[in-house]
Amino acid sequence: MGSELSLFNLFVNAGLTVKLILLILLLASVLSWAIIFDRSRVLKQARKSAEIFEHRFWSGGDLSALYRDLGQTEVSSSGLASIFRAGFKEYVRLRKTDPDDTMAVIAGAERSMRVALSREMDRLDANLSVLATIGSIGPYIGLFGTVWGTMNAFYALGNLQQATLAVVAPGISEALISTAVGLFAAIPAVVGFNRYVDQVERLHNRYEEFMEEFSTLLQRQGHQ
Repeated sequence: MGSELSLFNLFVNAGLTVKLILLILLLASVLSWAIIFDRSRVLKQARKSAEIFEHRFWSGGDLSALYRDLGQTEVSSSGLASIFRAGFKEYVRLRKTDPDDTMAVIAGAERSMRVALSREMDRLDANLSVLATIGSIGPYIGLFGTVWGTMNAFYALGNLQQATLAVVAPGISEALISTAVGLFAAIPAVVGFNRYVDQVERLHNRYEEFMEEFSTLLQRQGHQ
């Protein structure tokens, strides 16, 4: 790559406004990648925790023992384990206060699981809106820098006696770099957002299915 196409040279030779726009886009890109790596870690951990918990839950062991065991680990504070603990804790409490009203007991346990599910969803989709914002406005910010830089380039041409392609090209190149950086920041953000929204939705459906199955199990226990 020739020195005339060096990104560093284009940045150094750009105007102040274009430089500020490039810095904003670079910071947005760094933030975007930080969120992408963080969500990848959190969602991978959530899927693994769900698999481990479901294996233990459906192994046929005593639910009270499972509740106590989960209370001694950090796993119980998130994922399916937190939903199970919230529902089972409320189920046991209501069974002690009103053991004859099974439907009210189940309804109370379901409410507690809904609250735990809502908290878990907030944790899983945290900062995804930031990715959506970077993906949607990044190209527009870059385009603004290009328009601004192009205006300055043509304004400078007005002060010259003779305009040639060799004179025009550097200014246009400096202006176009902001659009390129805008796309550089936006594309990974859009890909990451779409990928993680799909994964969060799959986990939500998985949690919902567990809650229905667990409620059915509690109903059977309540009628025994």
